[in-house]
Amino acid sequence: MSIEELTAISRYYGSNPDYVIAGGGNTSFKDQSALYIKGSGIALADCTPESFVRMDRQVLQRIWAKTYPASSDEREDEVLADMMAARKPGEERKRPSVETLLHDILPFAWVVHTHPAQVNGLTCSQRGETETKELFAGEAVWIPAVNPGYILSQKVKQAMDAYRAARGRPPAIIFLQNHGVFVSSDSPAGIQELYRYIMEKLASKINRQPDVSGGLSRWGISGELIPVLADSTGDGSGKAVFLRNREIAALVKDRASFYPVSSAFTPDHIVYAGSDPLFIETDSDNFETAISDIRRLWKIHAGRAGRIPKIAAVQSMGVFGIGSSDKAAALALELFTDAVKVAVYTESFGGPRFMPQDQIDFINNWEVERYRSGISAG
Repeated sequence: MSIEELTAISRYYGSNPDYVIAGGGNTSFKDQSALYIKGSGIALADCTPESFVRMDRQVLQRIWAKTYPASSDEREDEVLADMMAARKPGEERKRPSVETLLHDILPFAWVVHTHPAQVNGLTCSQRGETETKELFAGEAVWIPAVNPGYILSQKVKQAMDAYRAARGRPPAIIFLQNHGVFVSSDSPAGIQELYRYIMEKLASKINRQPDVSGGLSRWGISGELIPVLADSTGDGSGKAVFLRNREIAALVKDRASFYPVSSAFTPDHIVYAGSDPLFIETDSDNFETAISDIRRLWKIHAGRAGRIPKIAAVQSMGVFGIGSSDKAAALALELFTDAVKVAVYTESFGGPRFMPQDQIDFINNWEVERYRSGISAG
């Protein structure tokens, strides 16, 4: 293996928005002694040979022999400290992916983890587990919704051991409910072949593609609303961007229509677009009335959620991405657009299934994801 090969496959998938958006996804290569894994907060599309953290696999294995606190905060803090201690000399300034343990236990040299909207149309759907068993005929493992980090690695390890015991070989494809897919192989070519297999299988079942054409605007005043929403961040430094297309126009027709995107599908959606989008009911053609509705409902929503929403949808108009910088606002809208696509794809698998609320709360309060969000949106 050359680090250039790992860089190449990372950039290959990271530069394709059908597989990866923003800082999502991760890649790794391992030999007997070392695991090379993408650093946290680094976009796959931007990877260089210096983007990967070299980890000591023997030290990582010791983590499995330890007993950690029951408290999620204490447990994740201790696991993170132990994981940091597994960095090889010279890697101390890098922060490995939170999914390092999971990559290490997968018994293949190469691992590429991505979050394609088509895949998450399956993993974020009501019939995801059943459809996975039917579509992939025992060639993939399904992991029910679980908090990322150490607990996810535990669940995958248990499922992988059970699969190996039943079939005499490890699984190369692992679907994670409300998260994405892990694909493993002993060669980059094997990774690409498995992804082709997955996408072809899903394409055979998907009944409708998202229609994101037609940048229509009923009012034509989105530019005037942008400073209103941007100013709602509180210190006058906020930014907002606007989007309306055919799918969004249908979703913002009324609150019931907005339901398929009204909560979070995956951790990435929470990190960049928030877990509680604001839907503003105002069908008024009067600009001043609309502004009044927006200010009032924004204040109520922010007070109830305890944080400023990153997405604000205005009835009959469109959707605004909001953030502390132009990049953060654009990322919010980009991830919301991905959620729109996921919602459309779930129609082929029984409709949307959001993350459980306790897991949404975990991500909102998890230091690791705050770190990743800050790096990517800075």
